[in-house]
Amino acid sequence: MKWLELTVYTTDAGTDAVCAALNGAGITGLSIEESREKAFAFLREAAIFWDFADMDKIGTDTPCVKGYVADCPENLPVVEAAKAAVERLKTLDLPVDLGSLVMTVASVDEEDWANNWKQYYKPLEIGKRLLILPSWEERPETDRIVLKLDPGMAFGTGAHHTTRMCLEFLEKTVRAGEPMLDLGCGSGILSIAARLLGATDATAVDIDPIAESIAYENAAMNGIDRAHYQVLIGNVLSDTRLQKRIAGQYPVVAANIVADVIIALAPLARTLTAPGGVFLVSGIIDERVDEVINALNGSGFSVSEHSRAEGWNAFLCR
Repeated sequence: MKWLELTVYTTDAGTDAVCAALNGAGITGLSIEESREKAFAFLREAAIFWDFADMDKIGTDTPCVKGYVADCPENLPVVEAAKAAVERLKTLDLPVDLGSLVMTVASVDEEDWANNWKQYYKPLEIGKRLLILPSWEERPETDRIVLKLDPGMAFGTGAHHTTRMCLEFLEKTVRAGEPMLDLGCGSGILSIAARLLGATDATAVDIDPIAESIAYENAAMNGIDRAHYQVLIGNVLSDTRLQKRIAGQYPVVAANIVADVIIALAPLARTLTAPGGVFLVSGIIDERVDEVINALNGSGFSVSEHSRAEGWNAFLCR
């Protein structure tokens, strides 16, 4: 099926007016592309959840609103109505700058947005022993430990540098017969990898409720039952009940999150890491390295290994 993509170029302040005009013309399927400045402002406000090493890929040079209708003769009046609505906007005396309001119409093929990303997610060898295998791919002939994974809506495919570096550290540090704790588990990739590498038990924690079902499904896909694998949901920084549930000392604790959360986690992680154990942290952009190291040192850790790839950093701490 083909669609008509109507693009109206405007400003960040003008997107609401453009959306209202297109909606009034009968176009309800809308998307907004914000400017880099507005995207940066949002990321600064949500800094505890986001860090980016490739900020130049965020936002666009010229904000726009895109609307979609099926490419068929019956919708030509809708397109004409949309053009007229945008023209009317140019005549209104509004208290915001609407920009050029240039409108383009293009025919585009229908895309399977839910599944198109899968074409870029292929089997991935990590370290010396692991192979991350998307759940829809055939299992290849290999001597590696195969971790089947469907990330769903949770973070963690193994393809991003942050996860890859953490997995490489896990491969070095997980010892058979010992438990492991994963703080910020996402898809469950680190905790499941730890079990496949020999950990007797793994506890996975995440603030996002969706991580629970996804991590459990991925664990089951790899033959790991709940007797030796548990997923707990909550904010480990403030939920005292959750802190009590995970209390103990683990030979391996991992946190593939962002700098602000790692800094806040460091004192708690110190109490959760067994003597002689390791705290694996990743998700740290270059600009935050010194802050994170200072926080780790201040909590009693020392960085014994440092990995870096394309602006991202991971530390193995003892």
